[in-house]
Amino acid sequence: MATGPRASFPTQHPSQSSIAEPCHQPRVMAPVSAETSSEGSECSEVAEPESAEPINGSGESTLDERAITAPLVVPIGPAKLSFPERETWTRQMDFIMSCVGFAVGLGNVWRFPYLCYKNGGGVFLIPYLLIVFVGGIPVFFLEVALGQFMKQGGIAAWNIAPLFKGLGLASMVIVFFCNSYYIMILVWGVFYLVHSLTETLPWATCGHSWNTPQCTELFGLSDCGNNTHNSTARNCSNLADQRSPVIEFWENKVLRISGDLADPGEISWQLTLCLLVTWVIVYFCIWKGVKSTGKVVYFTALFPYVVLILLLLHGVTLPGALDGIIYYLKPDWSKLAVAQVWIDAGTQIFFSYAIGLGALTALGSYNRFHNNCYRDAYLLAVINSSTSFFAGFVVFSVLGFMASEQGVDISQVAESGPGLAFIAYPKAVTLMPLSPLWATLFFFMLLVLGLDSQFVGVEGFITGILDLFPQPAAASPRREITAAICCLVCCVIDLSMVTQGGMYVFQLFDNYSASGITLLWQAFWECVVVAWVYGADRFMDDIARMIGYRPLPYMKWCWLFITPVVCVGIFLFHVVNYQPLTYNKTYVYPWWGEAIGWMLALASMLCIPCTVAYKLLRSKGTFQQRWQLLTTPVWGHHHLEYMTPEAEAKLLPPPDSLAAAPPEKATLFETVI
Repeated sequence: MATGPRASFPTQHPSQSSIAEPCHQPRVMAPVSAETSSEGSECSEVAEPESAEPINGSGESTLDERAITAPLVVPIGPAKLSFPERETWTRQMDFIMSCVGFAVGLGNVWRFPYLCYKNGGGVFLIPYLLIVFVGGIPVFFLEVALGQFMKQGGIAAWNIAPLFKGLGLASMVIVFFCNSYYIMILVWGVFYLVHSLTETLPWATCGHSWNTPQCTELFGLSDCGNNTHNSTARNCSNLADQRSPVIEFWENKVLRISGDLADPGEISWQLTLCLLVTWVIVYFCIWKGVKSTGKVVYFTALFPYVVLILLLLHGVTLPGALDGIIYYLKPDWSKLAVAQVWIDAGTQIFFSYAIGLGALTALGSYNRFHNNCYRDAYLLAVINSSTSFFAGFVVFSVLGFMASEQGVDISQVAESGPGLAFIAYPKAVTLMPLSPLWATLFFFMLLVLGLDSQFVGVEGFITGILDLFPQPAAASPRREITAAICCLVCCVIDLSMVTQGGMYVFQLFDNYSASGITLLWQAFWECVVVAWVYGADRFMDDIARMIGYRPLPYMKWCWLFITPVVCVGIFLFHVVNYQPLTYNKTYVYPWWGEAIGWMLALASMLCIPCTVAYKLLRSKGTFQQRWQLLTTPVWGHHHLEYMTPEAEAKLLPPPDSLAAAPPEKATLFETVI
């Protein structure tokens, strides 16, 4: 962070010409027709045609001024654009806590530790940290800086290059899908939390209405070795045919899972009640905007760390905990030569850094214009990755204890995703003293850990929607109504996931709507648009105007080359190694289920090329003229407070060659893009 006076930067790109400003005040350029151009005022001087030259990614002029006659433009007085006055965080720490709460989520706790042990233990940190610096931090910083500079949410922020506003649409589609299915993890967490408030955990024993005759409380070989009864010996001899009460509680009590995606079955009233409670909590966390979100997030972001520390302090005292931690960190150097290890590292980073969802852009838009978002990006990256690494000690100390108690290898108890949260860990706490206490702490932490990711994601979606409307629509109480409608729509979609076939629907959303390929596709285009269309040097200058100095050159080179190459490589690996979706490695989804999944993925991915094609086809003139028009940034009102608009702030095509009357009534789609 700069400690001296804020650096002074030119208000225009070096390659841009100045527009005459006889009134000596900030102006916005507006097109004028031949009929109105002669009408004068004290501020009616016409800009020279040479003043407008498009800029490519390297900051050089690419358009021969003789190839196109520049349109007439005229200053129209002080800018009064239709962007609402932006509220800001009460304190900058509100932004930090919100980003921590959103980006640090369940994936840090239940996915990273599993990937680490599976991919070579401590060796996995080498590809992980490398991709953090060439992929995670650059895109994370890009999204936050874009929101802070444009002072707009996920859609309107891409007015920086209006031709690619489909990027904003794509991010809104992805975050909408995430908001719809991610909350189901919280619903299951609430269900387990309620059932943890008992003297004996219901998943610790058989004999309940949801248990089958195959249910057995013998968890492992150590139980067999310590018993001498013939009946027990017979049970041990065919232990493979038996089912754990933990699994039966999960599948028969919580999910009541059916046998097929085509068999949705009945709606669970218990899960529905948990769903309603969870959405009500989310709504009241975000209904007043960042003023309420910024307060709630202090608890939701910090409390999980308190519980993780308590769980670690308890876990390391258990027998076998040290073996689990050693297993977690034990290096296997041969894994560095395995492509899947690098792919897992990249995919995990894009997931855990919440890249491509538009929510980081929305959060950044509430920053003060001169906030040091560059420093914040590095700080948040350290917090995010450190949390993932720390969570591994918590998880594997408990898994080591469970493996020791059952007399099996740790690899047989290690789980990832919901399997860790709702099967492996619940099984482990049944073996601990005061098991209801530790179960309550764990599931409450799970609920809080996912809650801030959920409501910040919803906040990002609402911000993107409200930015499409003028200021009155973005103000209370209409904001509260919009938030209620968004929550209600998502809740209705979630009803399909509280049925007996709900887990199959959940997996479709989880594996396709916000999968690795959609996030990688989004991140790739974000880098291309900012670095090559808008201009990497140009964006670096904009950042310098905000924070007082230019970021390290490595950031620019990542946006230009390294990060797009990383995204393309991982994307192609996913496509080439695509495997049909299964549940529990036994049920294979039907072809039409796979088709629904790909429709969810393409719903966001096609937003970008379709919007580009639509805008180009709707414009007139040569391709070069259309490109110039559609890649000209549209600044917000706040820019006039900090810098003079750039020379080509807004240029329309020449009236004589490209004149086309705008439609009298634009469609909603045209309004958005």
